[in-house]
Amino acid sequence: MINYDGKKFRAILNSENGEVSEDLIFEYRQIGDLLSCHYSGTQIRKGFLLGIVSPSGVIEMTYQQVNFQNELRTGKCISTPEVMENGRICLHEVWEWTNGDLSSGYSLLEEIG
Repeated sequence: MINYDGKKFRAILNSENGEVSEDLIFEYRQIGDLLSCHYSGTQIRKGFLLGIVSPSGVIEMTYQQVNFQNELRTGKCISTPEVMENGRICLHEVWEWTNGDLSSGYSLLEEIG
């Protein structure tokens, strides 16, 4: 199992209907198979995600966030890891809003530092 505890990620690609920007840093905490994360950025005032990590490292999560228009947004996501040649992890994320327009999208996160 991949242990994400203390790992930091940033978005390098996001669908237009998403609110994640390149300046946003996700710092994961993991205990056993339980994953959590707080985040904020230029489009998001505050966000939180909670998920379960499978033995293969796939994360099934839900998230909630408040953007700078004071909208509460919620969603769900499946995040599939890819270990790159340099040992860092890329997360391929397929997500869906569970409120608002209920649209879906794709994000690519890359491990930093």
